[in-house]
Amino acid sequence: MGQLKSTDQFVHRHNGVSKPSDLQAMLDRIGVESLAQLINETIPEDIRLENALQLPEPISEFEYLKRVKALASKNKVYRSFIGMGYYGTITPPVILRNLFENPGWYTQYTPYQAEIAQGRLEALLNFQTMVSDLTGMPIANASLLDEGTAAAEAMSMFYGVRNKRVKGEAINEIFIDSGVFDQTIEVIKTRAIPLGINVVVDDWRNYTINEKTFAALLQYPNKSGAIDLSAEFIATLKEKGAYTIIAADIMSLAMLKNPGSLGADAVVGTTQRFGVPMGYGGPHAAYFATHEDYKRQLPGRIIGLSQDMQGNTALRMALQTREQHIRREKATSNICTAQALLAVMAGMYGVYHGPDGISKIANRINYSAKVIAHHLSSMGYELTSKHFFDTLSIRTTLGDKIKELAEAKGINFFYTQEGVQLSIDETCMEEDVVDVIS
Repeated sequence: MGQLKSTDQFVHRHNGVSKPSDLQAMLDRIGVESLAQLINETIPEDIRLENALQLPEPISEFEYLKRVKALASKNKVYRSFIGMGYYGTITPPVILRNLFENPGWYTQYTPYQAEIAQGRLEALLNFQTMVSDLTGMPIANASLLDEGTAAAEAMSMFYGVRNKRVKGEAINEIFIDSGVFDQTIEVIKTRAIPLGINVVVDDWRNYTINEKTFAALLQYPNKSGAIDLSAEFIATLKEKGAYTIIAADIMSLAMLKNPGSLGADAVVGTTQRFGVPMGYGGPHAAYFATHEDYKRQLPGRIIGLSQDMQGNTALRMALQTREQHIRREKATSNICTAQALLAVMAGMYGVYHGPDGISKIANRINYSAKVIAHHLSSMGYELTSKHFFDTLSIRTTLGDKIKELAEAKGINFFYTQEGVQLSIDETCMEEDVVDVIS
């Protein structure tokens, strides 16, 4: 029966030794009698497992893929209205085909010789321009990892700026509104530990800005969907010498007042809903926009317009405040690369639809949410906020019953202690709205 096993096995292809004669020649050259002796002399005893690994018999790649497909077929794929920073999106086929599935684009990592790749730099410049237009901020970088780490980078940047000339005890308190997404709060708490930053999480209405406050982070709209930024609170922060970081939903900015006009010092967020598939939670190209004053502290890199030696227009990496080849003591952040492919996709999504197209998508999302809100209110359900973009938070004691009915229709909502929450996205069609209401 051994002859029935697949002949295409990884063990015959990898970079080790597979023939007994090759193995013995290697052992003789090293000067040991067996692989066991080699491992004993190489790997410290205190980190070795005492017992053999309980592994199944090895199988070929073909057999493995067959088995994984059988497992995957058992998944139930429901329509997601969970939101919380992750949304369904429609990737235009031309972007899917020519960017996402094109090795000329998807194999890029960090362009060490970026000036050679003028097309890539132009695409990243498009991304920066789109972010600046939507956020109302003068400059934006060429992407970061995700919204949580972008917010943490903003915290680090303003902590450094605020304490640059401070003698004595550091000004080390950051306030985070309780309406910020949970995953962002957790990333910030973790990144604050080595810096000695005190993180305070509360409703902004309850927080008293003090002499230790160097920054505040607000979500726009917040995690329950409410649009409740206070211009007065932001103005008070500015008066006290503290910085305002706004984590903004980029699609909502096609309809809402831009954060720059509200007094933000930095605007961060994810561009995932601009044509980038959810990908089981990431990565998703984040954006980071701020004022010219902080361009040399801005994490990541900035693509700029220049001229070549013949006087022709040329693109180049104008600033990169942290890359592998920059001396560590000169770095202003721990970001060592960008989400270039996904930033290019998001930028091209903006180019594909144009300003009018993005506005139409945002308006359709908002209109769908308004239709659902109207019907829910007429049925007697209480909405926690009158002002929203795409997310409705419903106060109800019927969460368990609604969950049972929703799952019977293949729908996932977000369930809270107060009730049920749902977010509308670009993929939500008329029949989805009808199903949600029913």
